[in-house]
Amino acid sequence: MTGGRFPSLVVMVLLENDAFLTELTRMFSKSKTSGSVFLTMKKYSGRTKPIPRRAAAAKSDASDVESNKCLVRATTGRKKKISTIISSKDLIKFQMAYANLLKANMDGLKKRDKRSQRDKAKKRKATQ
Repeated sequence: MTGGRFPSLVVMVLLENDAFLTELTRMFSKSKTSGSVFLTMKKYSGRTKPIPRRAAAAKSDASDVESNKCLVRATTGRKKKISTIISSKDLIKFQMAYANLLKANMDGLKKRDKRSQRDKAKKRKATQ
């Protein structure tokens, strides 16, 4: 959609697990100089609409282990959004690759200055 009411509308792209990891690597490399990458993970049931409360109360809490899935999203703010769905059988493989990717790309983090935080806490206690 170009122009119009929503000129900066970006569509979330659903990718396979390996394609997601390669695209996430590209997002990290582009954001090295400036910008951030935001990551979210949540349980995914495959539903696009919420379950009514009455039906949810009547439904039993037993769920299949095979049906458990995880939704992982990554975004660079408003510029690019990607996501993937991980099944329970692929979770360990994905987590290992994901952890290695995060370790490799989180080298530009700044170390916290603990001294200034302690000084601020002391000032707050003194004013109370």
